[in-house]
Amino acid sequence: MANILTIGFYIALAGLIVILGLGLFNLTRTDPDQASRSNKLMRMRVLVQAIAILILCALGFVLGAFGG
Repeated sequence: MANILTIGFYIALAGLIVILGLGLFNLTRTDPDQASRSNKLMRMRVLVQAIAILILCALGFVLGAFGG
């Protein structure tokens, strides 16, 4: 179970890096849809960050980091 969560966490981090890169690239654009696209990318980034944090917490529980 820990291996699956670890792989999922790394996939979420890779997705987060891609979304951040797309957001930075979007800042250089000057088309009329730039603001709307930036807002969508920000929402996607927040969602992927939440998923990564949940996976990290689940991984901590599975490995016993939060137990007594």
